[in-house]
Amino acid sequence: MENIDHIDARILSALQRDAGQSLDTLGDTVGLSRNACWRRIKSLEDRGVIRGRVAIVDPGAVGLGLMVFMQIRTQSHDPDWQALFNAATRKIPGILSVYRMTGDLDYLIRARVRDMAGYDALYQQLIHLVPVADVAASFVMEEIKDSTALPV
Repeated sequence: MENIDHIDARILSALQRDAGQSLDTLGDTVGLSRNACWRRIKSLEDRGVIRGRVAIVDPGAVGLGLMVFMQIRTQSHDPDWQALFNAATRKIPGILSVYRMTGDLDYLIRARVRDMAGYDALYQQLIHLVPVADVAASFVMEEIKDSTALPV
């Protein structure tokens, strides 16, 4: 961890649990004044360690209860196709994560949809925007652990 001391690590851990807590509460947690906490957070943001602060929304509460992992294989690996694929996956709101993979799989997509019809609509949108050789999907039956917190 480049230029992250134990106090910064404690701040990051606390903010990953609850980014909406007050500076006073955070200061009490990490043993600093509210102003010292604010300066450290500002420094972490300026250095790009903290990329943003978000609210984590319950997917079921907004009608997106089905998570799907899409395994993508392509016949093309040229830069133009990759740029088209990157733009297409960024454009589709239900796609949450896209990873370029090693091994037999070219790309792995994590998406949230309402139901199977929602998945089909997402699938149709993707293949309309970019040609792919093969798409396989696996649907999550139970979420055992899903965290955004990094172990700092």
